[in-house]
Amino acid sequence: MELIVQREQLLQPLQALIGVTEKGQTLPVLANVKLLVKAEEIILTTTNLEIELSCALPYISSLTGGTTIPAKKLLDILKALPSGIDVHLTINPDKVEIKAGRSKFSLACLPLEEFPVLDHIDFTETLTLPKDRFRLLIQRVAYAMASADVRYFLNGMLLDVQSLEIAAVATDGHRLALSKYALESVTDISNQYIIPRKAIEELLKLVENEAAPMHLQLSANHLRVELGSMIFTTKLIEGKFPDYKRVIPPVGEKIIMADRVEMIESLTRTSILSQDKFRGIRMNISHCLIKLVAHNPEQEVAEEEVEVNYQGDDFMIAFNASYITDAFKNIEGDMVQLSFTENNSSCLIKNPEDDTVDHVVMPMRL
Repeated sequence: MELIVQREQLLQPLQALIGVTEKGQTLPVLANVKLLVKAEEIILTTTNLEIELSCALPYISSLTGGTTIPAKKLLDILKALPSGIDVHLTINPDKVEIKAGRSKFSLACLPLEEFPVLDHIDFTETLTLPKDRFRLLIQRVAYAMASADVRYFLNGMLLDVQSLEIAAVATDGHRLALSKYALESVTDISNQYIIPRKAIEELLKLVENEAAPMHLQLSANHLRVELGSMIFTTKLIEGKFPDYKRVIPPVGEKIIMADRVEMIESLTRTSILSQDKFRGIRMNISHCLIKLVAHNPEQEVAEEEVEVNYQGDDFMIAFNASYITDAFKNIEGDMVQLSFTENNSSCLIKNPEDDTVDHVVMPMRL
């Protein structure tokens, strides 16, 4: 079978698909992209057994069939070819020959039959919301997802859909982030879904920052999103996510208003001399002032003072500097509000003008 495809027609979708491929797996075919030729389209598909991403390209062919091609090698070849050139692909049982201008490549391939496919999925629910709102919803909290935690349900993001609202929640047990969005119409969905970390990372690459509507198709075990010519499907994580509403404290009596950028810069400088593993920073909080202090086993010390709006009693508390800084970076606006219910309670961090996003950081001992 021979195909003639313009370089960019293959390159652009492959750049999006490549993130799903897996290297070093027991199944070599997971490093390949499936190329399936139909009468009126070519479908490119990648998978890692948990996520499947496919893209349809318009193409008229009198023959049907296909193969699987090493995705990274094919991408590198297409990147190295001149713009606008036609790419000739000749598909043989065990290899694919690629010709473009005076360049010629021969790649080993694996048969279609070895490429895993997701079983038929019966999607029972559909949720519609603007692309930019969904992107912002998950982008605000993605930083707080756990990575390789033995509590597997933390290695992802919770979508909590209830009537007029959808909430995205992520936590690693030391910090928590919550983002909410009021749906434009009532939904009869009342359920929670845990999306794997890798799937969230890929969705953030794929979902455009535009107001066009997008449809989330949901089942008990899968999520599917159609993004133009691309279809993204992921398995969901089974398990019960922690009751996040119990973790988020109310706005406490000890309220601090601070300049967001100044706090980020001061924390970044002070943390240079913190202990590498724990990144602990002590905050000495007094009238209109936070004094940041960090030290390490080499007896080195960093101190910095930040003027804030605070009128309460003096107290001291310590946090992982990275956790606090990450929360500040994922808040919009010039000012941040830090509140505490007690001297050594968890810290609730918000934009004082936005009730749709909450960040919670647990204190640490120094």
